[in-house]
Amino acid sequence: MTKVFCTGCGVVTPVGDTPEAVFLAVRAGRSALQLYPAQPEPYMASLLSREGFNGPSFFEHIAIEAARKAVAQAGLDPSGPRVGMVLSTIKGNVEQIDSEDVSLAAAATRIAAKLGVTSKPVVVSNACISSLAALIQGMRMLRSGAYDHVIVVGAEVQSRFIVTGFQSLKALSLQACKPFDAARDGLNLGEAAAAMVLRAEMPGQAGHDGVMADTDRPSLWELVDGAVRNDANHISGPSRTGEGSYNALKYLLPLVNREQLAFVNVHGTATRYNDEMEAIALERAGLLDVPVNALKGIFGHTMGAAGILESIVSMQACDAGMVLPTQGFSELGVSRPVWVSAQEMSTHGTEFIKLLSGFGGVNGALLFRKGGAR
Repeated sequence: MTKVFCTGCGVVTPVGDTPEAVFLAVRAGRSALQLYPAQPEPYMASLLSREGFNGPSFFEHIAIEAARKAVAQAGLDPSGPRVGMVLSTIKGNVEQIDSEDVSLAAAATRIAAKLGVTSKPVVVSNACISSLAALIQGMRMLRSGAYDHVIVVGAEVQSRFIVTGFQSLKALSLQACKPFDAARDGLNLGEAAAAMVLRAEMPGQAGHDGVMADTDRPSLWELVDGAVRNDANHISGPSRTGEGSYNALKYLLPLVNREQLAFVNVHGTATRYNDEMEAIALERAGLLDVPVNALKGIFGHTMGAAGILESIVSMQACDAGMVLPTQGFSELGVSRPVWVSAQEMSTHGTEFIKLLSGFGGVNGALLFRKGGAR
């Protein structure tokens, strides 16, 4: 099967604008979460500064910036006929609904044009697993043989529409969120953009534009495979048995080298039901002996950017030989004995699993492997 590697990354976050800076912020526990005044009530979030921005769409601006960084790192000419693009977002330009064309297709077309991408972009909008599903979509596009490179970018900005929607569900905490903790009482919102450039390597050949050097491959991360599973449990509530999340993990387990599995980076929203559901799914998958961490205590829930952003940080952590701590966690508050990382830990593992869940019963899991060799 065609191997898929990440050859470039780009991020735009409130705690740093490079993967290295963001990684250092996470290690230091440096969050940008703060309480913002709003009606009908304030909310805790990690938001980007709009200082100096004068364009029509801040959402498109940060998506383009993150993608350009990833393209530059990959040394890619995005105008090539075999370069694709996937945009991940949940709400896109929804804050401009009174004055602009807010369709996600229109936004993707404008972003692709700004990047110089000449192929037709693809949009993935699948609740909170959107950017993980977008990475899987990018892998499928490469494995189809129609593309050599795919730029996958996820972005989200917060709006009154989003904030009041979560408030109506009583899902937001007025404190910094506490994933998997006994005192957790809800999620925080976040803004970010994150992008990866994915490259295909055919068996015996590294795509149609040349052979990947043996010296390059060990430094890259392979996206081994991923799964999206929908348990159709409830429009906004997760399955009490972790059905969809477990089935996504179950698909990946035969591909995992258990001796090299460093950690599972979970969704970890810090809501009562999500964290409990993930704990049950991890137990059912036989992963209670694997360290688990969550990053939303740093970024908040960045929605359409979360899967890509949290995967980039996880790659940085594995490269540094560590399992990052779960900001806000101190006392286990789920019914299963999940090994949640409260402090930084060392690891020799070269694989990790990224796990996400979302409204409508959607769940996703993706296995990453350093260097592509088991």
